[in-house]
Amino acid sequence: MAEAGPGPGPGWLEQLKSCFAWSGTSPWTLWLFALLCLAGVLRLPLRISDNLSTVSMFLNTLTPKFYVALTGTSSLISGLILIFEWWYFRKYGTSFIEQVSVSHLRPLLGGVDNNSPNNSNTSNGDSDSNRQSVSECKVWRNPLNLFRGAEYNRYTWVTGREPLTYYDMNLSAQDHQTFFTCDTDHLRPADAIMQKAWRERNPQARISAAHEALELNECATAYILLAEEEATTIVEAEKLFKQALKAGEGCYRRSQQLQHHGAQYEAQHRRDTNVLVYIKRRLAMCARKLGRTREAVKMMRDLMKEFPLLSMFNIHENLLEALLELQAYADVQAVLAKYDDISLPKSATICYTAALLKARAVSDKFSPEAASRRGLSTAEMNAVEAIHRAVEFNPHVPKYLLEMKSLILPPEHILKRGDSEAIAYAFFHLQHWKRVEGALNLLHCTWEGTFRMIPYPLEKGHLFYPYPICTETADRELLPSFHEVSVYPKKELPFFILFTAGLCSFTAMLALLTHQFPELMGVFAKAFLSTLFAPLNFVMEKVESILPSSLWHQLTRI
Repeated sequence: MAEAGPGPGPGWLEQLKSCFAWSGTSPWTLWLFALLCLAGVLRLPLRISDNLSTVSMFLNTLTPKFYVALTGTSSLISGLILIFEWWYFRKYGTSFIEQVSVSHLRPLLGGVDNNSPNNSNTSNGDSDSNRQSVSECKVWRNPLNLFRGAEYNRYTWVTGREPLTYYDMNLSAQDHQTFFTCDTDHLRPADAIMQKAWRERNPQARISAAHEALELNECATAYILLAEEEATTIVEAEKLFKQALKAGEGCYRRSQQLQHHGAQYEAQHRRDTNVLVYIKRRLAMCARKLGRTREAVKMMRDLMKEFPLLSMFNIHENLLEALLELQAYADVQAVLAKYDDISLPKSATICYTAALLKARAVSDKFSPEAASRRGLSTAEMNAVEAIHRAVEFNPHVPKYLLEMKSLILPPEHILKRGDSEAIAYAFFHLQHWKRVEGALNLLHCTWEGTFRMIPYPLEKGHLFYPYPICTETADRELLPSFHEVSVYPKKELPFFILFTAGLCSFTAMLALLTHQFPELMGVFAKAFLSTLFAPLNFVMEKVESILPSSLWHQLTRI
């Protein structure tokens, strides 16, 4: 009688069945056992055909509970992967699996190393573009920024939300130290106190320091701080700024006479000039907010004539907004003719105001149906081109003007071509677009056509430089967390998120169907497995018929 092989005895099938006491067996055990069976690790019989028939027999004996546990576990794992991938994508803008594959697995599989000498020229070329994108992502002071005490703090009192981020307020503190301090402040006690006050993080400590400085002397920067942060109304802020103006003009006249006596006197005069310009600009903004628009326009014009070289404050943007409020469109056009120049930096205010003026000439009679029949006239074409130019510069603005996204209070700093600049522009200029009949309708019909003119991917721009890739990161630092940052270009979902979503849905559906219809799903599972193993059975039978049985016996013993 032939000796039995090393496989299990006649009762192995009953032993396997008894292993699956489903009440105490975890899905992980079932997974591992099924994989071991399929891999042939258990070495049940010696012949391959017997192996396959044994595995098929084992799979036929599995109950529907096994398939429910299998599909349920698969659905749970893929769901957890999907949640993690979605969270990682929303936070970092990329797929975790894709990033790990590119960063760690690709070099192991023989991928190209970015630091290799062959790519030195490419990396040098990329450094120029990166340097350009960093310069384009420079953060600018918002020329129409609100008052902290009279506007931002009142919003916090009403809603309980903080409209300003720590990063934004830290930038403001740096601006104040740059504009309102100099190296000779330690020689004057009041200015020395204010030099420390601008560095304080606690608002109450800054306000207390300002009062302490005023007890020593009439300090213009102390009045500025109180007007910005302690005054709860625009009227109170205006009174404090008028007191600051009186003190600031005296300091400016004294330093003007001594500016040529040395570098320290020149630095002090530069500081006093910045203080005086800031006070006059904020007084003009107070007049604009209190309804004295013509007075505000006059103050801005006088300020621009008196200090024509101080373009860092962008006073012309304040002037454009005030002139639009007066509906003085001819004066607006005159300002644009001076500042909408190819050699000067652009802004959303410049581009969209130019588009508004051209749209105003045709918007009241514009009809998309009539334009599609007869074509666009020259004036309409000019208006559409101006809108396309503005949208290419900042593609986030139209959704706020068309009220497709909700507005929030603008930050104290903006990123040109970013979502922060779009919020700042729409917050003050939405009323001017509504005042021009048909302007928003023309914008609604034409703004999306811009994206058909811009190359994709954004390797180059159409009328401007390519859209910078750093705007989303900077805007998230400038805007509060409760605001959903607008992203351009819209990022497509990575493949692995779509794959895990499909896998999770598919396995969850299988688990539900198996639980509801166990017999029917069991038939389908057996039919699927039989079909899956049919080609392998056919190949193994052909191989066994060709090779001698003794050779197969020796191979299976290895």
